[in-house]
Formats: sequence, structure tokens, C-alpha cells
Amino acid sequence: MLEAILVMAVSGALFGGLLAYAARRFAVPVDERAEAIAGALPGANCGGCGYPGCSGLAAAIAAGKAPVDACPVGGARVAAAIASIMGVQVDTARERQVARVFCGGGPRCQDRYAYQGIPDCRAAAAAAGGGYKACSWACLGLGTCVRVCPFDAIFMGPEGLPVVDKEKCTGCGKCVAACPHNCIALVPVSARVHVLCRNRDRGPVVRKICQVGCIACRACERVCPTGAIKVRDNCAEIDYGLCTNCGACAEKCPVHTITVEPEERREESVAAAS
Repeated sequence: MLEAILVMAVSGALFGGLLAYAARRFAVPVDERAEAIAGALPGANCGGCGYPGCSGLAAAIAAGKAPVDACPVGGARVAAAIASIMGVQVDTARERQVARVFCGGGPRCQDRYAYQGIPDCRAAAAAAGGGYKACSWACLGLGTCVRVCPFDAIFMGPEGLPVVDKEKCTGCGKCVAACPHNCIALVPVSARVHVLCRNRDRGPVVRKICQVGCIACRACERVCPTGAIKVRDNCAEIDYGLCTNCGACAEKCPVHTITVEPEERREESVAAAS
């Protein structure tokens, strides 16, 4: 009995020593800055930064592989806190980005057939012809963007098109990545003028399938005082860096593809962002 106890005691001491040595020998150094950065991040783990959760982003920032303002959810406040931890400067004046749906078709865009498959935009886009809509760039209206949004910032409107709540939107980009027809993009929160079309077909083709599709008439180009809107590949596009939200292009658009958000919505969104 005594021998067994001694053997167990010696074995325990030996294995304990081996474990202590292995712990010191193979220990992974912990970057205290990464831990501090992880504590400053919002903890949403949405993946909008491109890294696997907040801890992954924190490690990347600490290692110098990601910028201090890489978190789209935290905004300027979190970026400033992380910059302080890293001992660097960051431009906190950069405008917040929010998602915007660039399709105004909905019931005004023809269907090619009645879709009865899985209620998911990606599944519908994989069906015959790239989806049931006559326009290959149209929003399919099955709400995939709504389901992937981790912040409940998107809901389906009365016309079957997704609507973004700019106060809730963090610009994480989940909806942008999920849309199979690239109908969603991130824009400055103060932007009020938008071209609700991505169709690249010629005007006569667009007229046959959608009542509000861009027909590339270039009337918007001619009236824009800053040159912010140009027709490229048969569809008007806005350079938000040049746009002053004057709305002249929207007034001139003959098919009402260009819209202007009410002023009060912009003010509320900017106030929320600050």
C-alpha cells in the first residue's frame, strides 16, 4: 500500500512538472492591446469588418493588419477609443455609411413567371434565367437581406421592396453581400438623392419590362450643376462626393427613376449618427 502511494505521488509530481514546463515552453504570448481593443469593440460579432468576430478584428488591429476604424458598427466613437489604445490618430470626421436599396421596381417591374420555390433571393436567383423578374438586376423581394441583418435595420415595405432604417443601420454590409442581384450598396448617411435602378440594358428594352427603370436618356446629366451624375453602361450613377442633394436630376427624370428623400429623414439620420 505504501509503495503504491509513493508511486502515485512521484508520478503526480513528475507529470505536474512536465505540464508546468509545457505551459511555459508552448505558451502563446497574449497581446494586452488586443484584449483592450476587444473590450472597446461593441461585441456584435457581425462579421461586417471581414474578420471572424470582434476578437478576430481585435487581434488583426493589434498586429497592424487592420485599421483602427475597421469596425463599421462602432463608428467614430469606437475608432477613437481604439486609436488611443494603439497610440495613433484616426479621422473621426469620416461620414457614417448606411445601406441603400437601388431598385424601385417591385410591382412596376414585370415577372417572367410565377416563382414557387424556396423563399430566398439567392435560391430564386439560381433558378432559370437568374430569377423570376424580367429585369436581371431587379430586387427579388424575398427578404433575404432582412433575415441576414443582425440589427433589424431592414424591413419589407408595402410594395415588396426592402426598406432600410438609417438610424438602426450600422453599415456592416451583411445585406450587401447577401443580395444576389447587387441591389444594395453602402452610401453616406447624408445622401438623399438616389438612382433606383441598376439595369444595364438599353432604354427600349427597359421600357418594356419596368415602368421606373433608367432609360439612359441623359437628361439628369444635362441638368446636374456639379457633374455628380453620369450615365455609364446605360444606367445613371451618382458620385456622392460631388452630389449636393439639390434634386435637379430627380425633377428632370422622365420615368421617375431618381428619387429624393425628404429633408427631415436626412436630419434625423445625421442627428442619430452624431
